[in-house]
Amino acid sequence: MAGSKLWSSQSSSDLGRNRSVWSALHLDPVLLGLLLLLVGGGLFVLYSGADRNIDVVKAQGIRLGVAFVVMFVFAQLDPAVFRRWAPWLYGLGLIGLVAVLLVGVGAKGAQRWLALPGLPRFQPSEFMKLVVPMMAAWYLSRYYLPPTFPKVMTGLVIVLLPMFLIIQQPDLGTSLLVGMAGIFVVFFAGISWKLIAAFLAMVSVSAPLMWFFVMREYQKQRVLTLLDPQSDPLGAGWNIIQSKTAIGSGGMEGKGWLQGTQSHLEFLPESHTDFIVAVLAEEFGFVGMLLLLTLYFLIILRCLYISVTAQDSFSRLVAGALTMTFFIYIFVNIGMVSGLLPVVGVPLPLISYGGTSSVTLMAAFGVLMSIHTHRRMITA
Repeated sequence: MAGSKLWSSQSSSDLGRNRSVWSALHLDPVLLGLLLLLVGGGLFVLYSGADRNIDVVKAQGIRLGVAFVVMFVFAQLDPAVFRRWAPWLYGLGLIGLVAVLLVGVGAKGAQRWLALPGLPRFQPSEFMKLVVPMMAAWYLSRYYLPPTFPKVMTGLVIVLLPMFLIIQQPDLGTSLLVGMAGIFVVFFAGISWKLIAAFLAMVSVSAPLMWFFVMREYQKQRVLTLLDPQSDPLGAGWNIIQSKTAIGSGGMEGKGWLQGTQSHLEFLPESHTDFIVAVLAEEFGFVGMLLLLTLYFLIILRCLYISVTAQDSFSRLVAGALTMTFFIYIFVNIGMVSGLLPVVGVPLPLISYGGTSSVTLMAAFGVLMSIHTHRRMITA
């Protein structure tokens, strides 16, 4: 009996010590473990999607290592730091977006990057995925919630201004993610269903105007290709047709790792970037997709828990918006690869090859960990 009590006491002591270590590091072990599983599986799939090019995997590993360092740094900052700096970072981001339009570096018909002396080339629009929800949360959390109609309109202006500048680059995918991140903040602030209905009605009415006066020809072509990919099977419809073929051919258990014919015989374009989920579905089948979606679901569930348990309005709004932005990444990428949404160039989070989006996502997870680990004990 005494031994049992001693073992219980030691176990409790060890558990408390482990918790104190994680608290001192300002990391959430559950979220960190899930992210490591996702990244590890992503590199495994990337090796096949990149046609066994180990250099691509090594480059991605280095980028993900940098992304985890960024996550750790952001986790050390108190949420009050993000709140205090939000307006200044927002203004800096707007200046960067304007600079892109004036002196930005172009590639593949888009002008999205800045190349400043002594610094690597970077995309200010990626920076805004974090800053826009912080700015919207900073503004709305200063007043009683739910916000009044004028406050909601001001919040929407905060969101739509950078979104408009990003569309001019043009970058529809990033503008969508930035806009949704900010709109989620406005939604979580507690706006009435009447305002939501009015907003949806406004979007519906403005859709024809956007088609004729805002959308570019390539963006219209993506919508038309979504509706009928067979109209141009060797051109605009090629990506979707091959992607759907790869997903369907995987069946229940898939063809096996490195055995996918669509990607390795080069039928599937962008197999290691935007369309990597088709590689996973072909080689690991329905079972592999179910495991991936389960892992994503657990990450989102943990992030929602962090959002709900946040101790102030600013933290709750930011955490909720960043969590739902991560969900939008997943939803849009899988939707476009499976032919349910137009192709807008949104990567599969932490799986697709690419450094900028990975760093942005891990910075967002760092903010979530900061919110969770900097909670203060409230005493009566």
